[in-house]
Amino acid sequence: MASTIQLLCFSSLLFFSLSHAQPSFRPHALVIPVSKDASTLQYVTRINQRTPLVPVSLVVHLGGRFLWVDCDNNYVSSSYRPVRCRSAQCSLAGANGCGDCFSTPRPGCNNNTCGVSPDNPITRTATGGELAEDVASVNSTNGFNPGQLATVSRFIFSCAPTFLLEGLASGVAGMAGLGRTRIALPSQFASAFSFHRKFAICLSSSTRFDGVIFFGDGPYVLLPNIDASQSLIYTPLFINPVSTASAFTQGEPEGNGGTKISTVNPYTVLESSIYSAFTEAFISEAAARNITRVASVAPFGACFSSRSIFGTRVGPAVPYIDLVLQNESVVWTITGSNSMVEVNDDVLCLGFVNGGSNPRTSIVIGGYQLENNLLQFDLAASRLGFSSTLLGRQTTCSNFNFTSSP
Repeated sequence: MASTIQLLCFSSLLFFSLSHAQPSFRPHALVIPVSKDASTLQYVTRINQRTPLVPVSLVVHLGGRFLWVDCDNNYVSSSYRPVRCRSAQCSLAGANGCGDCFSTPRPGCNNNTCGVSPDNPITRTATGGELAEDVASVNSTNGFNPGQLATVSRFIFSCAPTFLLEGLASGVAGMAGLGRTRIALPSQFASAFSFHRKFAICLSSSTRFDGVIFFGDGPYVLLPNIDASQSLIYTPLFINPVSTASAFTQGEPEGNGGTKISTVNPYTVLESSIYSAFTEAFISEAAARNITRVASVAPFGACFSSRSIFGTRVGPAVPYIDLVLQNESVVWTITGSNSMVEVNDDVLCLGFVNGGSNPRTSIVIGGYQLENNLLQFDLAASRLGFSSTLLGRQTTCSNFNFTSSP
C-alpha cells in the first residue's frame, strides 16, 4: 500500500441557465479540443465565431465569467450585434454600465451599449468592454467522435482591447470563461441546446496532443474505447458567498480561505502554513523510501534526485497525495504523474508552490494536478465528479478521437 499525504478540501459551484439563444439543431453534447501551450503552460481551446466563421483560439479560464475576445484587431463579422442598454441580454450579463463610443462605429465601439469588465487573471488586469452577440459554432458529439457543427446565432460575449491579451499564449484572441455566470460558455450552450447543465474537462499533459472539453452529459469515450465518465467519484458542490472567480470553492463566511480549481494557475498553490506542513510530510515520506532530496529549483521548494525514483504506470514512484473532499471516503488521489515535475534530466520537484501567508484562497488546485484527470461539473445536481488519474485505466486525456464520425 503506497503511503499517502492528505489535504482536506471542500468544493462549491453555482451556474444558471438562459433561454434566449437560438440553435441550429439540438445535439446531445458538444466537444472542443484543448491544448497545452509549451511556453506559458496555459490551456488553449478553439471555437468558431463570426460570419463568415473563423477559428478563434482562446485561453481556458475555468472560473471566467464569459467569453471575451480582442475586437480591435481585425474583428470582421456581418452578424455582430452590440448589446443595447437595458436589454434582456444586458440583464443576463449582470451589467449595469451603459455607454457611448465617440468614433466610427465598429465591433467594440458603438453607442447606447451595455458594458462589462473583461479581465486577464494572468496579468491581473481588467478593463471595460462592450457586450455583444455573434454567431458561435462548435462540434456536436456522441461522446465517441465529433459530429456536425452546432451553431448559436446570438452568442453573448464581450469585446476587449488588444492590450488585455498581454501575458496570454501566442496566437490567442481572448479567453473562454467556464465560470458560474449566466453568460459563461457552459450555461449558454446548455440553454441553447436544451441538454443537461454539465460540462467536463480532460487536460492533456502533452504539448503535442490535444485534451478535450465536453459540454453536456457523457459518455466521454477515450481510446481504446474507455468511457471515462464511468470512473467518476462525486462530491457535493457548495457556494462561496463572496468569491466569483473560481470553479469550485468553499471558505469562510467572508469568502476567504477554502479551495478552488484553476486552469490559469499552472501548479497548485498552498497557503504558507499548509504548504510547510504538507511539504514536510512529503519530504519525510520520501526519505523513508530512500528518495534523495536535492537543492530547490524555483518556484518549487521540495526537489529530489530522479535517479532515486523509479517509474510506474501512474508516474514517478513517490508518496501518493489524497485530497479529502466531502468526507474521508471521497478522496481524489494524486499520484506521481500529477505531483512530480521534471525540471531537468536529474531533478524532479514536488509541483506545489507557496502562496504566502494571507491568500484569498487557501488551496488553489492548479492545471498540472488536473492533467489526465476527468472532471465533470454537474450544474443541475450541484456536484463535482472526478476520476483521479486515468493512467491507471491505461488511457489519457489526449485519447479522444477527434476524427469525425461517419
